[in-house]
Amino acid sequence: MGKTENPGGDEPVSRPVYFLSDSTGITAETLGNTLLTQFPESNFNRTTVPFITTVEQARSVVDAIDAIAARGLPPIVFSTVVGGDIRMTLAECRATVVDLIGTHIRQLEGALGTAASGKPGQAHGLGNAVRYQARMTAVEYAMEHDDGQSLRALEKAQVILVAPSRCGKTPTTMYLALQHGIFAANFPLIEEDFERDGLPVPLRPFAQKCFGLTSTPQRLSQIRTERRRGSSYASLQQCGYELRSAELLYLAHGIPYLNSASVSVEEMAATILQKMRLKH
Repeated sequence: MGKTENPGGDEPVSRPVYFLSDSTGITAETLGNTLLTQFPESNFNRTTVPFITTVEQARSVVDAIDAIAARGLPPIVFSTVVGGDIRMTLAECRATVVDLIGTHIRQLEGALGTAASGKPGQAHGLGNAVRYQARMTAVEYAMEHDDGQSLRALEKAQVILVAPSRCGKTPTTMYLALQHGIFAANFPLIEEDFERDGLPVPLRPFAQKCFGLTSTPQRLSQIRTERRRGSSYASLQQCGYELRSAELLYLAHGIPYLNSASVSVEEMAATILQKMRLKH
């Protein structure tokens, strides 16, 4: 599927895409966007409508989508609405509706021999209170142990990300905590660490928990320049030196590592979970 061209000009037309949910919309966005990545040549204008909890709200959404459809290309709709009446109302809109819940609910009802509850919000964190609380505790731990701020209870960490500044340690530890309930700390590698023999002292008892991040000198310099333009900290030479030194450190201590330059946080987290054999 290629770009849809505008008959009146050379600019491609963006296909309207709606993510509809009876809760936050995060699941609809995640699953829908994953499917849309398979069509990289297409352009999309995305809109999320969360908390559709009544038939009246659903009808209002249908009216809005139908109005968009009347002006051009029919929208694409990704829905994670659970309630049957609301789901059926949304299905009436003049759009290509991808029901991300309904089809699979029917399959599971057949397999389990029982009807689904039909209650919204069960897929968004609060359905399992124990797991939700575990994630919040992991987030608190990640915040306390961000960038080496605290060494307290470092033995409780399931993984410790180590890397030079601005290689993606903080967003990755937060994602591991929030999405997977992993106790993740992170520790910065500074120039003095590369001049010493071995890992930074606080990390030495926990070398087996360490996972390294690296980047490319060009990408790291670009990110650091946004923070400290014109500084030696952001220079290509300094970035190259720190990254080379970090990789040598990882290799010397058998620390697995990953180049974060062109990898998403989600992909980094998945790789870390796999390589460190972390259960979540």
